[in-house]
Amino acid sequence: MSSFFSSKKSSAASSATSGAHGKGGPTRGDESRPGTHEIFLTPLEGNKPTKKWAYDEGQMKQYTTSIILPESDAYYPWELRFLADPGTHPRYMRAGKWKLDEAKRRIKGTMEWRREFQPELISPEDVGVEAETGKIILSGFDKDARPIIYMRPGRENTETSPRQIRHLIYNLERAIDLAPPGQEQVCIIVDYKSATSSSTPSIGTGRKVLGILQNHYVERLGRGIVTNMPWWMNAFFTGITPLMDPITREKIRFNPNMLELVDPEHLDTEFGGTYNLEYDYATYWPKLTKFCNLASDGTRVNDEGEAWIPPLGNGIKAASDGLLPHKDAVTTGHTTQNPEEAALPHGEENLPSKLRSRANTLKSAPQTPGLSGGSASGAGETGLESATSKLAVGEEIPEAATKPGPPAGDLVFDHPPSKKEKEIAKSIMDGEKK
Repeated sequence: MSSFFSSKKSSAASSATSGAHGKGGPTRGDESRPGTHEIFLTPLEGNKPTKKWAYDEGQMKQYTTSIILPESDAYYPWELRFLADPGTHPRYMRAGKWKLDEAKRRIKGTMEWRREFQPELISPEDVGVEAETGKIILSGFDKDARPIIYMRPGRENTETSPRQIRHLIYNLERAIDLAPPGQEQVCIIVDYKSATSSSTPSIGTGRKVLGILQNHYVERLGRGIVTNMPWWMNAFFTGITPLMDPITREKIRFNPNMLELVDPEHLDTEFGGTYNLEYDYATYWPKLTKFCNLASDGTRVNDEGEAWIPPLGNGIKAASDGLLPHKDAVTTGHTTQNPEEAALPHGEENLPSKLRSRANTLKSAPQTPGLSGGSASGAGETGLESATSKLAVGEEIPEAATKPGPPAGDLVFDHPPSKKEKEIAKSIMDGEKK
């Protein structure tokens, strides 16, 4: 397993750890450290997943096999890949609170959503314009080896459009690619520094994104961190927290001491770490794309440039090394080169050979409308407008059983609220009540 983890000594940002840091809230690291364009795509050595689940998924696998696409469908190999992930069925059972009928309802809704949205086939060319300012960056891992997604609304560079949602989903898919064997969750850090009321997503967009995360990326959020939250964001969180599952809400922390959660080598200097990333789109985007073995159209190629459908569930690096997730990967994180020991959907003992033989299918298949060729304005994406409107399993998100409590930690405001900002916040709340 050591080959999947980067050495602290070789880390570009680890020549020295920071000095004493304050407790009880985010602190700033040494921003005088030399800047770097290096991004961390493997965890530090010694940081490994700690949470495991024991589970028997027989009935769920039989159910999903009964509703899987026919082999003649161009999307079939990707759906099969989703179901072959040893963590897929357990995640939906946990999300369904161990009630089989509820788990079936949820996974059926996700399979239907994925067939229309096709998240693993969003192309880097389609969403590249959204990445130009670094408003979402993938780099580093927390102490449980969860990939870190930094989100900075203050760097917003485009108008509201379905492509913005595709860009977020694209980054979730890449984070899943980066997750090492045994880890199936991600860490999201939302930094509202420099954000304005106009650059922050609307409550309506927030609800759409929340619907996707809670219903189609179930149990993927391991930790959510919100920092530098301005006063007017209370309106945003007031609008979406009633829709949050209580378990999801418990994973979100406001202004924590991040050094308790992330090693300084992988933590941005803005939050007390020693990692001083100078974001450069021309360096970052190709590096992430290449590491994840992505072709320009969103399909995958192996190291030889051949069409490829990598196994899901043990990270792209392990897949590139020819490893498959072991059938007990959910509890052990083990990988294997023996297909007979690999995790497979019910009745799909020949999955590896099937995926190899079908790798070229999507190359010649027509693209689903709205999934590629996005313009800078985000216009003309009616296919995705339809897809993003069907977010929830069963079309709606169940309301939380308990009311949300106040945010933990001190709120950090960039400035006292102006009269105009107060009016904007009031208009947002009034609009939500209509």
